[in-house]
Amino acid sequence: MKSQTIASDIELESAKISPKIWDKTLVKKLTAFGKSSAFTLGGFGILIILWYIISKLTTDALPGPYATLTVLWEMLKDPFYDYGPNDKGIALQLISSLGKVFLGFGLGSLVAIPVGIVMGANPFCKKLFYPIVQILKPVSPLAWFPIGLAVFQSASTATIFIIFITSLWSTLINTAFGVGSIPEDHKNVAKAFGFSTRRYITKILIPYSLPHIITGLRLSISVAWLVIVAGEMLSGGLGIGFFVWDSWNALSLEKVISAILIIGLVGLMLDRLFTLLEKRFSYAS
Repeated sequence: MKSQTIASDIELESAKISPKIWDKTLVKKLTAFGKSSAFTLGGFGILIILWYIISKLTTDALPGPYATLTVLWEMLKDPFYDYGPNDKGIALQLISSLGKVFLGFGLGSLVAIPVGIVMGANPFCKKLFYPIVQILKPVSPLAWFPIGLAVFQSASTATIFIIFITSLWSTLINTAFGVGSIPEDHKNVAKAFGFSTRRYITKILIPYSLPHIITGLRLSISVAWLVIVAGEMLSGGLGIGFFVWDSWNALSLEKVISAILIIGLVGLMLDRLFTLLEKRFSYAS
């Protein structure tokens, strides 16, 4: 009876304390969110003020915030319209661009991750291939476009090719680094327990290097989204890059700046997505 009484007293005390702890946690989260939102709004406020000042200094040669945001609102009111090959809504342009980005990025990742694992696990392969990576990595995507056009005979496929060839390097290098930095203790444990190659890869190599691979993928998707605009400016057709170029030809700087804002927001969302994956796998490891 005495033990039951003590247990019930502890439960009652816990019930009294828990709401207080929960309230403090909630207050901390709300405070942190409020501070973050304040800094974000403050940063955007400074950007808009600078934008307005530059617009006035250039005698409105650069459209001001109000004119641009008005055009942006008009674009977002009907983003899925389709009035012909060269007149489509901004959502259709984005969907086309994202499709090319993820296709090129996915193909690049399929090449980069296995090659990075081999380079990280085998010093001979690293010495053999690393100089090639360092030579090809800095090449501009625009320099690859004629090669893609000559090989594939298609401007759209050439755009996917330049996304593929320029986005794989970050993933490859980070994967190689992650695999190459596996501690010797982990390797010795695998040897002591007689791990097969398959079990070593699935139980030690992949779990340890996964955060580095995710970091590489995060950098690669940023490169892919950056490259798509230049690629579509050259290839034409449908996409956000073509939309920017077509708006410039139509002398609509408001649409150009609106597209830049949309490109930035989509890039931010892609980065946030991979940041969440990065944190998830970093904590899991």
